Amino acid sequence: MSTHRVFAATRLLRDLVAYGLASGAALALDYGLLLLFHKTLGAPYLIAAAIGFCGGLALVYALSIAVVFRDRRRVRPASEFTLFCVIGLAGLLVTEALMLLLVGRLGFDPAFAKIPTAGVVFLFNFTARRALLFSAPAAKAAA
Repeated sequence: MSTHRVFAATRLLRDLVAYGLASGAALALDYGLLLLFHKTLGAPYLIAAAIGFCGGLALVYALSIAVVFRDRRRVRPASEFTLFCVIGLAGLLVTEALMLLLVGRLGFDPAFAKIPTAGVVFLFNFTARRALLFSAPAAKAAA
């Protein structure tokens, strides 16, 4: 295996672990808001899940740009945040669909259904965000 591949694999693993830790913090906020709004305040589970997801989205963005990813595409901050949110909204659609399936169709408790849902959405978000936002721009081809 070449040195470049070892470096790339090491970088990928580092990003995955760091993003995992940031996502863990975001998930704690997300899960706490889900429970607060659904169990304590009586909001419908889909609304509570959306509120939790949005809170987690804001936290993971802040951590992603501050401590997780070393590389960033050369885009304006507003464009970066917009694409980050678009990826998050796609993740929210996955969250809502899985929650609807697991709770609405299969009868799981929302607190339990959130666990596998979070795993699927984590992998989706990490892959999309790293590929589209937080990787070094491709070198320009020689003219």
